[in-house]
Amino acid sequence: MTVDAGHDLISAIPVARSEADLQPRLEPMLDLEWSQAIELPRFALPATRPGDLRQAWVHRAAEAEVLTLYLRARQADEQLPAPWWLRAMAGGRLESRELGFRIEDRIAQLLTRRPGWEFVPWAADGESGYWEFMPSERGKSGHSIPTTVLNTDRHDGWIDVLPAHSSGTPAPIAVSGLSGLRARLGEFEAVR
Repeated sequence: MTVDAGHDLISAIPVARSEADLQPRLEPMLDLEWSQAIELPRFALPATRPGDLRQAWVHRAAEAEVLTLYLRARQADEQLPAPWWLRAMAGGRLESRELGFRIEDRIAQLLTRRPGWEFVPWAADGESGYWEFMPSERGKSGHSIPTTVLNTDRHDGWIDVLPAHSSGTPAPIAVSGLSGLRARLGEFEAVR
């Protein structure tokens, strides 16, 4: 008697996989992709002005690619962390990333020449830092948080000032561009 063992099993044995089939299939996760896009490299040097922070992908990649990725990622998260200039570009109110950089650099040129102003590079994710007027902190007025100048996409002047305060963040003062900041600096610096 002959027994045919395994004849019916041939179709049940899987075909060997090719090496290409063994490679993992990766699908990009948009939020991870975006967080990597705004992340500064580990080797980033200490920043003393906004230009020193422009080392992330959003600062160096083609502007159209940056805007496309941001718009895709923002569909999933309206509160997506992003630079102020990118939010303004996405809203159609700022022409280019370069113009945003120029606005930041002009503020830096103005404030670095004035005593008491210090650049603070550790802003919210993706942001470009902000400026603090140190004499307004712990001065005669006793405020624990100094007058702060930061960029914003909240209005087309692109500059907000948070007055020195101790508790409860005050409403930001909208400043109409660099000329408006220059004109009001004496007022902002008077709080000590």
